[in-house]
Amino acid sequence: MNEALTLKEAQLKLEYYCSYQERCHQEVVQKAGDLGMKSHETDAIVVHLIQHNFLNEERFARSFARGKHRIKGWGKNRIVNELKQRHISAPNIKCALTEITEEEYQDTFDKLAERHWETIRETNVQKKKKKFCDYLLRKGWESNLVYGKLKEFEK
Repeated sequence: MNEALTLKEAQLKLEYYCSYQERCHQEVVQKAGDLGMKSHETDAIVVHLIQHNFLNEERFARSFARGKHRIKGWGKNRIVNELKQRHISAPNIKCALTEITEEEYQDTFDKLAERHWETIRETNVQKKKKKFCDYLLRKGWESNLVYGKLKEFEK
């Protein structure tokens, strides 16, 4: 970037940045830094974005939890960890998890587990079990669910 953006130009760019996808504060601060804004300018822009409802961390957390669960099949552990990495507050994380009903959560887990079990092409049973567990644990599913499902498959 040759010329520094004015505060107003950066503010407009960041309004657009927040309007087409939910963002967390950390992403906005990073983007402002990329645009060459100083920290006091960034703070002013973030305040403006919050006041004008472009930036809302609770809304971001809810949207993030819904999307990652429904589209990527993530469990609660992974969602919580990813939100913590984005510096989302504990009350907002708790609020985000209410977006996923217990029924939907269990249903998603069952479908994902059964589909993955069928796709593992491993003749060694122990290796197959390990691959199955590693995959689901990496996606953030609780170990009691994973090992419970594994016991079902062993029958």
